Amino acid sequence: MPVDTPFLLPIIFGISLAIASAIYLVSGRISARGGSPNTGKTAPYACGEDLPAEEVKVDLERFLVFAVYFLVFDVLAFVIATSFFSVGLVPIAYSLVVLMAVGMLVLSRRHR
Repeated sequence: MPVDTPFLLPIIFGISLAIASAIYLVSGRISARGGSPNTGKTAPYACGEDLPAEEVKVDLERFLVFAVYFLVFDVLAFVIATSFFSVGLVPIAYSLVVLMAVGMLVLSRRHR
């Protein structure tokens, strides 16, 4: 008698969910409890100098340019990898279009 898998999958999911919940509850009971907050973490350094908290500013424009470069070269690598044995000029033509796009991006960055 074969087992009907559509009815077996929800049962397996329920069992795995029950096991995960049990592990979560048991680990919550046996884990170490946090004590009082450590005041030494917020104290100044040994030299007694208070260091100002500086904000890190991310240059989003530069990040987006690198993201576009990554996306262009990622798609180019995928096309070249999938069309390795194809006959014709399609991979070469696509590679030339991508290289022209990258060239235009580089030239537009230099004119700013």
